[in-house]
Amino acid sequence: MLDSYSLELRFLLCSLANWRLTHFVVTEEGPWNIVVRFRVRLGESMAGRAMDCFFCSSLWLAIPFAFLVSYNVVSWIVAWLAISGAACLLEQATQRQLPKGHDSQAGTEKPR
Repeated sequence: MLDSYSLELRFLLCSLANWRLTHFVVTEEGPWNIVVRFRVRLGESMAGRAMDCFFCSSLWLAIPFAFLVSYNVVSWIVAWLAISGAACLLEQATQRQLPKGHDSQAGTEKPR
């Protein structure tokens, strides 16, 4: 599968894939609102609450990706945490930061 790629490239690809998948699960509606309907079905269960948190979902979704860049238990644990961490850094880097005093919902300045 990805065995022909270098370890560094596999890590990068897995990190990007984990960010994309986590972003999809946590913030998007999905085609035909499938993700929203899945979130509603899960409700307030532990899985439902995890789908509301990028950092939580990133940890769970990084599990299969870690197998693609590890060769033993210790390297799998490190890869698992690193892939999730990279996705979290990407999420924070891509979040739109408004200047202080702006309302994030309306994009307007808040009264002081």
